[in-house]
Amino acid sequence: MIITTIPDLSLQYDEALALLRVEWASGQDMRTFRASTEQMMQLIHRLAVRHVLLDMNSVPDISVYDQVWLGTNLPLAVVNIPLERMVLVINRRRVHNQLAIDSLIALLRPSIKFDIQFFSAPVPGMHWLSDYSNELPALLAEWDSLHGPSHSAPGGVSEPRPFYRPRR
Repeated sequence: MIITTIPDLSLQYDEALALLRVEWASGQDMRTFRASTEQMMQLIHRLAVRHVLLDMNSVPDISVYDQVWLGTNLPLAVVNIPLERMVLVINRRRVHNQLAIDSLIALLRPSIKFDIQFFSAPVPGMHWLSDYSNELPALLAEWDSLHGPSHSAPGGVSEPRPFYRPRR
């Protein structure tokens, strides 16, 4: 089911899998990042989400002020949610946000009681979160019908291949 109650976020929830997929939907505008993050945490708690996929590829570089806010406010929220697994989707070229996430995880490590895995594309992460559920194709089709197909490189490679020509 697509959830539209948080305008800054594209959200998809599956009750049977207790799975929530989250993607930033407000482009470069981060003015409501904190409010949207608080609403997302409340939604995760209210729905008793056990598996969450956060696609960080659509999130602009997180400011230092927002990083401090996250480090101050997330520890209490993380303790009170029933998560079992989290996937953070982030491309290897998103170095700024990767470092911000790594710092946040290091800070929250004592509060984190769930498994966190990194993926560079959302579809493999959804497979892992759902334990390759038979319900996954329908979830992916629902997402793609609203957001367009998830793109992956030819041959199943999730990262772009370097452009080079062999020497002659």
